[in-house]
Amino acid sequence: MSNAFPQRGALAALAGTILIWAYSWVVMKQALTWAGPFDFAALRYLFGAAVLFAALLASRQSLRPPPLVDTVLIGLCQTAAFQGLEQWALVGGGAGHVALLAYSMPFWAVLLAWPLLGETPSARHWLGLALAAAGLLCILEPWHGLGSPVSTLLALAGGAAWAAGTVLSKRLFQRHAVSALALTGWQMLIGALALGLVALLVPSRPIAWNWAFAGALVYSAVMASSVAWGLWLVVLKRLPTTLASLSSLGVPVVSVLLAWLILDERPDAMEWLGIVLVLAGLMAVVGIGRRRAGRNA
Repeated sequence: MSNAFPQRGALAALAGTILIWAYSWVVMKQALTWAGPFDFAALRYLFGAAVLFAALLASRQSLRPPPLVDTVLIGLCQTAAFQGLEQWALVGGGAGHVALLAYSMPFWAVLLAWPLLGETPSARHWLGLALAAAGLLCILEPWHGLGSPVSTLLALAGGAAWAAGTVLSKRLFQRHAVSALALTGWQMLIGALALGLVALLVPSRPIAWNWAFAGALVYSAVMASSVAWGLWLVVLKRLPTTLASLSSLGVPVVSVLLAWLILDERPDAMEWLGIVLVLAGLMAVVGIGRRRAGRNA
């Protein structure tokens, strides 16, 4: 009974994280009405980094940056490339569709962890990759034409960049004692500055400043980039990693449902089959049977 309330709190935090991150894909799509993709992404992460640095000050943690080269690489992959490519993909693709392709990240992570971390894929990983490939094929439906091939490729490339940032972060944590909050803040700032440079170099229409755009920016910077990150830390601290990883797969599914409800992006039967196969593949990759095996040990 003593653990019941903390666990309930962690489950509530998990539900909040899924809803915040899922809705953020709809907000990212809507924000393109008022700003170019790189302008919005740069502003979002500049504000998000400011919130995280304020959290560092409030918690009396050091503002000293983690090892610089590693942090720069993580920022370029995890914030600049991932968010820039996904926001760009949303220009020509639906929010639910892009979110699903972005969450191909665990598959890329399995492949990248092989050379970078020495983690050889197991039979379970290869099964997951095969299921995911079949699912992506159903979602893309190449026999009907790729629709928006540029958006598809950008979203997949963004997922690969996210995976690279994840693997590089894990390697950094293995080599150095680094504050997760400090690393997140610094890599976010570096990525935001890189996105700002891209926004300056790529021509786009002027930002239409209004209350709707300001709301989208605040939601993305504060809720999706800061509050949800804090909730996720609670989840990882109080729930088994496997349970947390599996539950986070709800993000792209809820994104598809919200995009259907709010943006009228209705998935067809083949896309639903693809969603099921991708989720099955993700479950295989993260190891749905690990907790059960651990209990029986």
